[in-house]
Amino acid sequence: MHINFDSETPIYIQIAESIEDGVLSGAFAEETQIPSTTDISLAYRINPATVLKGMNLLTDEGVLYKKRGVGMFVSPGAAKIIEKKRKRGFYERYVASLLEEARKLGIEKEELISMIREEGQDGKRD
Repeated sequence: MHINFDSETPIYIQIAESIEDGVLSGAFAEETQIPSTTDISLAYRINPATVLKGMNLLTDEGVLYKKRGVGMFVSPGAAKIIEKKRKRGFYERYVASLLEEARKLGIEKEELISMIREEGQDGKRD
Protein backbone atom coordinates (compact mmCIF):
# COMPACT_ATOMS: atom_id res chain seq x y z
CA MET A 1 0.00 0.00 0.00
CA HIS A 2 1.31 3.43 -0.91
CA ILE A 3 -0.03 6.67 0.55
CA ASN A 4 1.02 9.99 -0.98
CA PHE A 5 0.46 12.69 1.61
CA ASP A 6 1.19 15.39 -0.99
CA SER A 7 -1.50 14.15 -3.40
CA GLU A 8 -4.71 16.05 -4.01
CA THR A 9 -6.52 12.72 -3.68
CA PRO A 10 -7.91 12.35 -0.15
CA ILE A 11 -6.11 9.77 1.98
CA TYR A 12 -9.25 7.67 2.51
CA ILE A 13 -9.65 7.40 -1.28
CA GLN A 14 -5.99 6.39 -1.63
CA ILE A 15 -6.55 3.68 0.98
CA ALA A 16 -9.64 2.38 -0.83
CA GLU A 17 -7.79 2.41 -4.18
CA SER A 18 -4.81 0.59 -2.66
CA ILE A 19 -7.08 -2.13 -1.31
CA GLU A 20 -8.78 -2.35 -4.71
CA ASP A 21 -5.36 -2.69 -6.35
CA GLY A 22 -4.61 -5.53 -3.93
CA VAL A 23 -7.83 -7.28 -4.88
CA LEU A 24 -7.16 -6.88 -8.61
CA SER A 25 -3.56 -8.11 -8.28
CA GLY A 26 -4.60 -11.13 -6.24
CA ALA A 27 -2.83 -9.96 -3.08
CA PHE A 28 -6.25 -9.97 -1.39
CA ALA A 29 -8.22 -12.97 -2.63
CA GLU A 30 -11.97 -13.32 -2.23
CA GLU A 31 -13.06 -14.34 1.26
CA THR A 32 -9.67 -13.40 2.76
CA GLN A 33 -9.17 -10.91 5.54
CA ILE A 34 -7.53 -7.59 4.77
CA PRO A 35 -5.24 -5.76 7.22
CA SER A 36 -7.09 -4.21 10.13
CA THR A 37 -7.85 -0.52 10.50
CA THR A 38 -5.41 -0.43 13.40
CA ASP A 39 -2.63 -2.14 11.43
CA ILE A 40 -2.96 0.28 8.53
CA SER A 41 -3.28 3.36 10.73
CA LEU A 42 -0.16 2.42 12.72
CA ALA A 43 1.89 1.45 9.66
CA TYR A 44 1.19 4.74 7.86
CA ARG A 45 0.59 6.98 10.89
CA ILE A 46 -2.92 7.78 9.74
CA ASN A 47 -5.95 8.46 11.88
CA PRO A 48 -7.93 5.19 12.25
CA ALA A 49 -11.12 7.07 11.34
CA THR A 50 -9.57 7.94 7.95
CA VAL A 51 -8.68 4.31 7.31
CA LEU A 52 -12.16 3.22 8.35
CA LYS A 53 -13.71 5.79 6.00
CA GLY A 54 -11.84 4.20 3.06
CA MET A 55 -12.87 0.71 4.13
CA ASN A 56 -16.49 1.77 4.61
CA LEU A 57 -16.50 3.17 1.09
CA LEU A 58 -15.54 -0.29 -0.20
CA THR A 59 -18.09 -1.92 2.08
CA ASP A 60 -20.81 0.32 0.66
CA GLU A 61 -19.73 -0.71 -2.87
CA GLY A 62 -19.85 -4.42 -2.00
CA VAL A 63 -16.08 -4.95 -2.32
CA LEU A 64 -15.59 -5.69 1.39
CA TYR A 65 -17.79 -7.09 4.12
CA LYS A 66 -17.50 -7.04 7.89
CA LYS A 67 -17.42 -10.04 10.17
CA ARG A 68 -18.40 -8.69 13.53
CA GLY A 69 -15.57 -9.02 16.00
CA VAL A 70 -13.23 -10.49 13.39
CA GLY A 71 -12.49 -7.85 10.73
CA MET A 72 -12.98 -6.95 7.09
CA PHE A 73 -12.98 -9.50 4.29
CA VAL A 74 -12.97 -9.38 0.50
CA SER A 75 -16.42 -10.08 -0.90
CA PRO A 76 -17.07 -12.77 -3.50
CA GLY A 77 -17.04 -11.07 -6.91
CA ALA A 78 -15.09 -8.07 -5.59
CA ALA A 79 -12.69 -8.00 -8.55
CA LYS A 80 -15.59 -7.80 -11.01
CA ILE A 81 -17.17 -4.96 -9.00
CA ILE A 82 -13.88 -3.04 -9.06
CA GLU A 83 -13.29 -3.69 -12.77
CA LYS A 84 -16.78 -2.47 -13.64
CA LYS A 85 -16.36 0.68 -11.53
CA ARG A 86 -12.91 1.44 -12.95
CA LYS A 87 -14.01 0.84 -16.54
CA ARG A 88 -16.88 3.28 -16.00
CA GLY A 89 -14.41 5.81 -14.55
CA PHE A 90 -12.00 5.23 -17.44
CA TYR A 91 -14.78 5.93 -19.91
CA GLU A 92 -15.89 9.07 -18.08
CA ARG A 93 -12.35 10.47 -17.64
CA TYR A 94 -10.72 9.51 -20.93
CA VAL A 95 -12.99 8.06 -23.59
CA ALA A 96 -15.82 10.59 -23.33
CA SER A 97 -13.40 13.53 -23.67
CA LEU A 98 -11.56 11.75 -26.50
CA LEU A 99 -14.82 11.29 -28.39
CA GLU A 100 -15.84 14.89 -27.78
CA GLU A 101 -12.51 16.20 -29.10
CA ALA A 102 -12.73 13.86 -32.11
CA ARG A 103 -16.19 15.28 -32.89
CA LYS A 104 -14.83 18.84 -32.68
CA LEU A 105 -12.02 17.95 -35.09
CA GLY A 106 -14.31 16.09 -37.49
CA ILE A 107 -12.56 12.78 -36.92
CA GLU A 108 -14.83 9.94 -37.96
CA LYS A 109 -15.17 6.79 -35.87
CA GLU A 110 -13.22 4.65 -38.35
CA GLU A 111 -10.33 7.13 -38.45
CA LEU A 112 -10.22 7.27 -34.67
CA ILE A 113 -10.15 3.48 -34.45
CA SER A 114 -7.38 3.42 -37.03
CA MET A 115 -5.36 5.93 -35.00
CA ILE A 116 -5.71 3.78 -31.89
CA ARG A 117 -4.75 0.60 -33.77
CA GLU A 118 -1.67 2.25 -35.28
CA GLU A 119 -0.52 3.46 -31.88
CA GLY A 120 -1.07 0.03 -30.39
CA GLN A 121 1.04 -1.65 -33.08
CA ASP A 122 4.26 0.32 -32.91
CA GLY A 123 3.86 2.59 -29.92
CA LYS A 124 4.77 5.59 -32.09
CA ARG A 125 2.77 8.18 -33.93
CA ASP A 126 4.03 10.48 -36.72
